[in-house]
Amino acid sequence: MTELEYIDLKECILAENEGDAQEVRDLLKEKKVFLWNIMSSPGSGKTTFIIDIIQRLGEQYRFGVIEADIESTVDAEKMQALGVPTVQLRTGGGCHLDAAMVMEALKKMPLDALDIIIVENVGNLVCPAEFDVGATLATMLLSIPEGDDKCIKYPLMFTVTKAVIVTKMDVAPYFDFNFEALEHNTRRLNDDLRIFPVCVKNGEGMEAVVNWLTDQFSSYL
Repeated sequence: MTELEYIDLKECILAENEGDAQEVRDLLKEKKVFLWNIMSSPGSGKTTFIIDIIQRLGEQYRFGVIEADIESTVDAEKMQALGVPTVQLRTGGGCHLDAAMVMEALKKMPLDALDIIIVENVGNLVCPAEFDVGATLATMLLSIPEGDDKCIKYPLMFTVTKAVIVTKMDVAPYFDFNFEALEHNTRRLNDDLRIFPVCVKNGEGMEAVVNWLTDQFSSYL
């Protein structure tokens, strides 16, 4: 009997993506542009959060946005309404962005006129965590209604990010969300992870996020 041959396609894809991610990093380093990858489940408030950050820091930094969706352009249209250079990536069913997709978007952006590009990744807690897109910073949003146990169910996402922004704090009284459990379980995965409880609607906690982000940006730009 002949020996079974097999190819680990996921390993091959991730290895190729690693090289693409380095190309993205090299380009952005040359252009002195900070790439911020934001990941989360659908409905966590990514777009609302991004708009708020741009409005708070838009006079200090020049922003661009890469929007990723399976089909729609709704979020990209909201960014364009702010006057922010925006590229829409429609994945056509794909559940994540990879570095090659981000590179294609970067080719369409005025890099010499930007300081920070925000990537609003596809709403998903699994696949986006597996693919390095060449970002300078990766963070995630976790909304109160999702519960505090997501770090147990989707550990990789909490391992590859530097901060968890816990959104929709205004509804916390109506949900059984245990912050102590979240902090305990995330620390087991990533001891350096920052946790920021926020409510974009009323501004709760946003100043702390902005101060932290400003430190991240200034150390790179």
